[in-house]
Amino acid sequence: MALARILVDGYSLLHSWQALAPDSPRHAEAARGELIHWLTRYHDAVGTPTTVFFDGANARPGRAAVESTPEVEILYSRLGQTADQMIERAAHRLVAFGEVLVVTDDRAERETVHALGGKTSSCADFIYTVEQALTDLAKDIHNLNRREQFQFHRSPLP
Repeated sequence: MALARILVDGYSLLHSWQALAPDSPRHAEAARGELIHWLTRYHDAVGTPTTVFFDGANARPGRAAVESTPEVEILYSRLGQTADQMIERAAHRLVAFGEVLVVTDDRAERETVHALGGKTSSCADFIYTVEQALTDLAKDIHNLNRREQFQFHRSPLP
């Protein structure tokens, strides 16, 4: 069964992915924006929609630097609610539509998602998966461009 959606614990992934926005605090808008940029590129490579959840306490009110799209949705928890609770609720609702993958290093959250029928990934494993998918995509594009160049140079002119 194909993945219906990837649910990402945003701050958990940011804390594990130190290479993203290394000069910004992990809760900074710049770090969140960089994470969204990489997840958007990952979506371009694999096509699975992603929802990123952030605890809203550290989000600046008003318009976010990066807006949600159907491909990469960005959600912030409200006062009295945690991103973990939102992820668990979303996993419970989405599992009926296919496999749901939750990316977090929170052990209790992973156990809850497993009990709901979802799959989980550690942040380190997911980072490796993203980097590998983007490397593979770059190679595929390079090879396609080379074939197209070769074909273009071989075709006779009218």
